[in-house]
Amino acid sequence: MIESLLDISLYTDNKIIAPMMLSKKIITMKKLIVSLVLMAVTSGYSQELNLPVFTQYLADNPFVLSPAYAGIGDNVRIRVNGLTQWVGIKDAPQNQSAYVDFRLLDRSGVGISLYNDSNGFTKQTGAKLSFAHHIILDYYSKQYLSFGISYNLNTFRVETDKFGTDIEHPVIDPSVTNDRYTTNNNFDLSALYRNKNFYFSFNANNVLKKKINIERVGEPDLLSNYQIYTGFTFRDAENSRIEYEPSVYYQYFASDKRSSTDINFKYRRYNRYEEYYWIGVSYRMLNDQFPKPLSVGPMAGFMKSKIYFAYSYQVMFNDLGYYNSGTHVVTLGFDFLQALSSCPCTDSPVHD
Repeated sequence: MIESLLDISLYTDNKIIAPMMLSKKIITMKKLIVSLVLMAVTSGYSQELNLPVFTQYLADNPFVLSPAYAGIGDNVRIRVNGLTQWVGIKDAPQNQSAYVDFRLLDRSGVGISLYNDSNGFTKQTGAKLSFAHHIILDYYSKQYLSFGISYNLNTFRVETDKFGTDIEHPVIDPSVTNDRYTTNNNFDLSALYRNKNFYFSFNANNVLKKKINIERVGEPDLLSNYQIYTGFTFRDAENSRIEYEPSVYYQYFASDKRSSTDINFKYRRYNRYEEYYWIGVSYRMLNDQFPKPLSVGPMAGFMKSKIYFAYSYQVMFNDLGYYNSGTHVVTLGFDFLQALSSCPCTDSPVHD
């Protein structure tokens, strides 16, 4: 389809080379077509490498990023996320996920993550089973160290049963003979350091190389990505019910050696019952394009009677941003079975 419009090259490590030949008369239309097609191709191709991370982790649920957070808090925590990307574009990527974690005894925690990610004709589903252990480095200065591990099970397929034909393409590509179904297993490793209201976590995701079948030798087998999430909270000097939380999230992809950074800020206000609402903003950039923003988005949420709700919106600052109304993320949560631990290493970072 696209070859009839212009000359395009794709790197196998998911980098895109700009179109080489464009007609002046239809340059804008062709740029749009190229952007859509290449994003669909490369997103589908790299979809198996990494599930999308937008602002779900900022909805008072850092367990989205790191298994080392499992069991920190006094409750069983459930968070359900719904994400719709590039609203206004047909068959744009969508993601649904659910996270549950709770404390096991006084110093450990377990959690499970389930997700379903669709991008055009490609679909990925899977689960993560996580375990974390928390230790006290210094009781009086409130220094804690946590270690986490996750076992990942992923399935990936191309929904060939949904392929269709049109006037321009009356025949389905004969090289696509099955749904390209594949399953792989992997592990995540993480560590978390906390000192009073400061936190720093390091995560190594998909630490094992993927096995490649002989007929799929062109696929990347390096799935690893590395993440750093750090920040701190502090109370307002004049009102102890007001809390501020700046944070930074850095992600590095081993397959193509690119990285991104989120710069975040949250304002949280409590009432006399320790319920709260919060507002915030997130600024994401690709580090090789510093300081140009990739996306910027406001967000807000509240916790009342152990029921949690959050919403975030992200607007893109690339060429595709002109043709969609942004990315929307909704988070619903429930906290229940509150039980205090005798170990302060599992105290919740949020005073809920």
